[in-house]
Amino acid sequence: MAFDLFDIFGLMALILRHPAGKSRSLASIVALLIVSLILGACGTTGLGGFSGSGENRAGRLAENGRHNDAAGVYIGLAVDAIGAERDRLTLLAVEQWLDAGDLARAERSFSGVQKPAADAPLALWNTNSAAMSLFRGNADAALALLEPMSRQPLALRDRLRVEALRADAWIQKQDPTRAVELMIQREVWLDSSRQIEQNRNRLWQGLLVSNPQILRVAAQAASNEQIRGWLTLGSLATSTGQQGVGWSNGISRWRDSNANHPALTVIGEAEAFDHEMLDYPRQVALLLPLSGPKRESAAGKALQNGFLGAYFATASALDDRQSVRIYDVNSEGGASAAYQNAVADGAEFVVGPLLKKNVTELANDILVPVPVLTLNYLPADTLAPPGLFQFALAPEDEAASAAIRALGDGHTRAIALVPNNDWGRRVLRSFATEFEGLGGILLDHRSYTLDKQDFSSEIETLMGLYGSVQRYQRMRANIGGPLQFDPRRRQDAEFIFLAAGADTGRLLKSQLKFHYSGDIPAYSTSIVNSLDRQSKSDLNGIMFADAPWLIDPQPWIQYLPATYAKYWPEERRLSRLHAMGFDAYNLIASLYANRGDEMLQLDGATGELFLDQQGRIHRRLAWAQFQRGEAVALPSQDEIGGPIQDISDDGELLLPDAADDAPWDSEQQEL
Repeated sequence: MAFDLFDIFGLMALILRHPAGKSRSLASIVALLIVSLILGACGTTGLGGFSGSGENRAGRLAENGRHNDAAGVYIGLAVDAIGAERDRLTLLAVEQWLDAGDLARAERSFSGVQKPAADAPLALWNTNSAAMSLFRGNADAALALLEPMSRQPLALRDRLRVEALRADAWIQKQDPTRAVELMIQREVWLDSSRQIEQNRNRLWQGLLVSNPQILRVAAQAASNEQIRGWLTLGSLATSTGQQGVGWSNGISRWRDSNANHPALTVIGEAEAFDHEMLDYPRQVALLLPLSGPKRESAAGKALQNGFLGAYFATASALDDRQSVRIYDVNSEGGASAAYQNAVADGAEFVVGPLLKKNVTELANDILVPVPVLTLNYLPADTLAPPGLFQFALAPEDEAASAAIRALGDGHTRAIALVPNNDWGRRVLRSFATEFEGLGGILLDHRSYTLDKQDFSSEIETLMGLYGSVQRYQRMRANIGGPLQFDPRRRQDAEFIFLAAGADTGRLLKSQLKFHYSGDIPAYSTSIVNSLDRQSKSDLNGIMFADAPWLIDPQPWIQYLPATYAKYWPEERRLSRLHAMGFDAYNLIASLYANRGDEMLQLDGATGELFLDQQGRIHRRLAWAQFQRGEAVALPSQDEIGGPIQDISDDGELLLPDAADDAPWDSEQQEL
């Protein structure tokens, strides 16, 4: 039984209202400002009229993007100055710290400077104050300072900074048209090709974190051709993530319509597009379980919704209409029959099936005249036929990721605690293989039974506490009286790989603390991040990886999770399947264009996706930590500048704990 795409109930809500959300989070606003300041600062901080060689050096550092170094020079000069001169130099240092994204240091120094009476120091004080308001997400406060300044005569450096900050503020207020107008005008005051390029890059970064729907509506309303071109390109980039068939085809059409547009210098020839991606399947089949057992059909419907969301985000950018037909595997008589029917109906690419048993059936029964992307892995001992690619939210990927993360955090000696079942043995094998293959040492491991409540025996043995207790008992017998006794856990283990769901994780976290092991970092899989509304306070400190869709969505998908939660609230616990369906659609073009020989890495909703030689799609995941009962996104290891700390409920300072992502809800884990 096949369904035409536009007959599916509920999808018009996604088309008409996607993406939802009326306000940006403070975190995304701060990220926007940090990015835009760093990228644009060189065009706004050219410091003319230096009074000494020290200021000349600081100015050169600023122009080369070395803002922290420039701030250090300015603040050093301020130490030796007095009065108004000291304040002026401090304000210049504050400006550079803001350009470096160091809000804390900027605020500390700024708090010691009185607001100047007039002239250039006042302009510097006002722009710094406005920038700090933008960092805090208060665009209105920033504009209250900047708008009057824009109507006053200003030195060129102050004029450039005021206009750039005004544009940032209007981006935050979700008025991209106004921001584009300001940055186009700002370009008139620039006198070098480098500054003009920086100006355009700054504008582009602002558009990339804007709402794609707002950009689309603004582009339709824009009468100025240049402004409309910027907004149209921004809408295309934010709705596709600058990847996949939608981006490649859309950018080709945009170039044809905007041959001399200034944004061409931003996207450049290197970012043009993959010409092979212009060749995409015009008819796609999606094979899912949409009837039958509730557990299976619910998963199939959630994946379908994710898939169609990606389709609608892309379809408008394609030259030729792409059609999607959806087949209910259970109604079609099985996976093989559904595949044959899809091919007979003209499918050029097939996505699915989802259930492991159906994937195995399909691989065993057919040759693959039309390429297939299955939504689960074949058993490890099954050879995939040519043209069959596999995509799954595999726990093995998560365990391997935990090993990589722990090593990146500087830990080389591990212990592990996993459930005594097939899933536990698989993740332990994957973790140990990756960890030891990269130079780590797995010192010991223990398995626990899922239906237990007390894990004292496993923890005491694993943590070396049993021997400590025995030594105490022998000493007490020899002395013949009581002794003060503080058991000590083993000191050779640097962290624990803790594979557990949220409920078991709560028990294990508490019991580790009870057994004098609460200070050991614990790395887990995403199964610890249950998608329910319960507080995660009992899991505070645990760091884990999960799909970016859930914990750290990229700008181009940041509104989608809220949209899906609004229109399909019953699928909240299946959100990872929304992300998987979204990625499955975007994988089609890459696999089809290159015929599987090679696939560029895809920045997906479930992680960074790459293809191995066996035709399996693997993921690199985003990271988060439970802090005060909530999952908080963490920076990548390249961005970490020090230990991540968390205050537990009783005020104990915890060192970083880490973990990884898992498939989906534990009930849906092995379909």
